[in-house]
Amino acid sequence: MLLIEKVKDMCLAIPARVLEKYGDNARVDFGEGTTREVNISLVDVVVGEYVIVHAGFAIEVLDESEAKETLCLWNELLSRADFEEDSVMLK
Repeated sequence: MLLIEKVKDMCLAIPARVLEKYGDNARVDFGEGTTREVNISLVDVVVGEYVIVHAGFAIEVLDESEAKETLCLWNELLSRADFEEDSVMLK
């Protein structure tokens, strides 16, 4: 079974940096230019801080080093999944 097939059935919470706030919502950056609007009503966050996002809600504020480490691990997971998927296609 491909790693990506295992991951698709999990609930994931991804770190994102808050770019701007407006009311109970914020525009966040998940990295590499991927931005989304999320609800921030569950956390007390300021622009520039990192949050964990799950199902469209910021559920926790992270310090920058922890967020960057988590994003690095997430990117590594995705690159390995892409590699495994490419390897299967070549067979």
